[in-house]
Amino acid sequence: MDHDTGRQGGDVGTPAPATPQRAGSAAGAAAPTGGWLTEEQQEAWKAVFGLASLLPGPLDAQLQRDSGLSLFEYSVLSSLSMTPGRSARMSALARRSSGSLTRLSNVVRKLEGRGLVRRSPDPSDGRFTVAELTQDGWDVVESAAPGHVDAVRTHVLAPLPPEHLAALVDVAERLGVMPQQVDDC
Repeated sequence: MDHDTGRQGGDVGTPAPATPQRAGSAAGAAAPTGGWLTEEQQEAWKAVFGLASLLPGPLDAQLQRDSGLSLFEYSVLSSLSMTPGRSARMSALARRSSGSLTRLSNVVRKLEGRGLVRRSPDPSDGRFTVAELTQDGWDVVESAAPGHVDAVRTHVLAPLPPEHLAALVDVAERLGVMPQQVDDC
């Protein structure tokens, strides 16, 4: 372990606190004191960190190369394409896209500039803003989807047996990181 960085060899770059080996202690012993992670917890954290930091890279690269979209931009367009009327309140769209409202607003402004979405006041409550997928936006989603689906299959789904797919969903739900459906459109 590199004691300056707290990283072990082969680490994915996570700043998670490593479990130092104290004299007379065995790996996998009871939870260390002082806020350190157990070996099992450290391995789990490194796995989650790796998923969150490394997995989006190849998916984003494929979308950039084939469609000129970032993974988050595609997520926004795709989410809108699956909502009734292809429109949603910005707050609901942020939850579904797993992004902050600020990040979503910046991306929607950019997509609006490209003619892929349009924003307008919510007709049922003018205090809210609605984002709506344009026909050009729909065309981009339709064009980008096959390559993106292939990349998701290659990098995420194909390496895993079906029971691991269900386990991933369970973990995401337990951690509260499953994107929400856009119910309040």
